[in-house]
Amino acid sequence: IFGSYCDVPGHPDEGRRLIKTFFMLISKKNTKSTIAAGIMLTVLIQNWRPEAEFLILSPTKELADNCFKPIKAAIEADEELSDLFHVQPHMRQITHRGTKATLKVVAADSGGVTGKKATGVLVDELHEFGKAAKAEDMLVEATGGLMSRPEGFVIYLTTQSSEPPAGVFKKELEYVRKVRDGKLVDPTYLPIIYEFPDEYLDPVTKPYLREENWYITNPNLGASVDLETLRQKIRKAGEDGEDSLQSVVSKHLNIQIGLDLGADRWPGADYWLDAAHEHARTLDDLIEACEVITCGIDGGGLDDLLAVTFTGRIAGTQDHYLSWSRAWVVRKLLDTRKEIADRLRDFERDGDLVIVETVGEDARQMAALVKRVHDTGLLAGIGIDPAKIAALQAALVAEDIIDAEEPDPKFFVKVRQGWSLYGAMLNVERAMAEGRYKHCAQPLVNWCVGNAKVVQRGNAMLVTKEVSGKAKIDPLMSSFNAMELMSYNPPARTGGYSLDSLSLMG
Repeated sequence: IFGSYCDVPGHPDEGRRLIKTFFMLISKKNTKSTIAAGIMLTVLIQNWRPEAEFLILSPTKELADNCFKPIKAAIEADEELSDLFHVQPHMRQITHRGTKATLKVVAADSGGVTGKKATGVLVDELHEFGKAAKAEDMLVEATGGLMSRPEGFVIYLTTQSSEPPAGVFKKELEYVRKVRDGKLVDPTYLPIIYEFPDEYLDPVTKPYLREENWYITNPNLGASVDLETLRQKIRKAGEDGEDSLQSVVSKHLNIQIGLDLGADRWPGADYWLDAAHEHARTLDDLIEACEVITCGIDGGGLDDLLAVTFTGRIAGTQDHYLSWSRAWVVRKLLDTRKEIADRLRDFERDGDLVIVETVGEDARQMAALVKRVHDTGLLAGIGIDPAKIAALQAALVAEDIIDAEEPDPKFFVKVRQGWSLYGAMLNVERAMAEGRYKHCAQPLVNWCVGNAKVVQRGNAMLVTKEVSGKAKIDPLMSSFNAMELMSYNPPARTGGYSLDSLSLMG
């Protein structure tokens, strides 16, 4: 950080920092907060700009205190530093008596970022900002002053998240990995990422759980990280179950969580990530690979996503399937469910979610997409949740996909929900376990699979979600609707064929 600072040629009075952004992803207890305190105190000593502002931005008051306390303790432990700095604990602020420059530790949840014109910003635990509403706007506000300060910098320090990365954390992590891997050339950005190479992340053999590999993500192993304590934590978490183990390895081994799995998770979630197709990623890929396609539709309520899934039987097979999904959400939901707003925007950037301005536009766009598949001649049927049918049926009628007066019940099928979907759910689970069901590796659907919970009802299981409403599962449910139709084994199509075997439904 200090070695990248130099004089500007021809401008001896103006300093410039050649590396402007620093990113460190490091496991818990590797002295991250202590390093942050030491760096920012040194910055305040080295600074030449009168009345410069420096910030340490933490997601919560508790984490802000963790950063401020070692700075305060370092000053109080040294007579020279005590003379140089004025410490104001109640404001979490340090003032340099000579330059009047300040270092302030700010908790993001206190709203104290507005109006700051910082020369240097250290963002602690960036992964926590990924969960916060409007976190990106907050960071833009905090770093706005860097535009006019050539010596300015931003430092991101974080451990891995115990949930799938989201929001500003996901965005920054994807960028920094591209810089590290040479896919992006950005000489002003320094990535330091302590994480395992891909070959260590095998889900079957799990080399990352071998003790001899823990040094990779724990550079302070044997110093601030006690090996015996780490060993005990991981052993106990393994005995407590998968969700406990995920939480521990995300923090202490920097293992990125692919799905947010809990003890009551849908059993198929254990196979989901491994069921991603090696090459297929788009609807066009599915159309090209398959000989017949069924469509499932779910959601559409004001607090739901509207989701459509196309499931195709791969050409030349009897029982190998490929699925692709898309979802829509009305923008107002991002205001009412702020805790997932940034995550939904991530899915929009991925191209899997469309954010529409008005109710009804989602149904029209969905129907246009179904029309596109319908016109290929491969579409064998549409399965839809009967409770959500009215507006969606009208949109399909407008696209001339179904008849307005009397839709063909063998083509436009009302799929009973709840325990009645148990068979389709089991079909997907078993086909994935046997390697016969593949999907297009869409982050939106991965998230929904992680949100899915199961409730026992007699001998059957009901797939549901958290009562809070922040967890959405509509694309998963639409995939069950599509699989329900596919379970009747529609023949390969060349166009114009109706799904006669659905008459077995009665």
